[in-house]
Amino acid sequence: MDKRTLPNEFLLGEVAAVLRDGREAVIIPTGNSMLPFIRGGVDRVALRACPEAAIGDIVLVNIDGRYILHRVIAREGDALTLMGDGNLAGTEHCSAADVLGAVSEIIRPSGRRRVPGRARLWRFLKPVRRYLLGIYRRLFKTNTI
Repeated sequence: MDKRTLPNEFLLGEVAAVLRDGREAVIIPTGNSMLPFIRGGVDRVALRACPEAAIGDIVLVNIDGRYILHRVIAREGDALTLMGDGNLAGTEHCSAADVLGAVSEIIRPSGRRRVPGRARLWRFLKPVRRYLLGIYRRLFKTNTI
């Protein structure tokens, strides 16, 4: 099977339409912002419609034409704050209406499927993430952003 890379605007626009129809979509995310739980360019994620994003959910959002796959770290009414698990700082802010879908499964190259948790411990470890991610990257030879 040929592997083709499409521009995010086209591909994720189609993914959004699939999710609005109530169907599941599987994509290969790029980048390292969701390490160590999602490895960009390696793992696949299954997305489903997300009627109500909760703290800890990994969501796909469209913010001003940019598609972002990050975890919800705070919610105040319809206002969401997102942050990548592999990020040390920096957050995104959006509304619940910007959420296109949520990750229902992480699919490893071996085919093993894993339902993502809420990452409570990982969020608690934010002050020492720098060191944990450094160790992870050295052990698994992951490129940095």
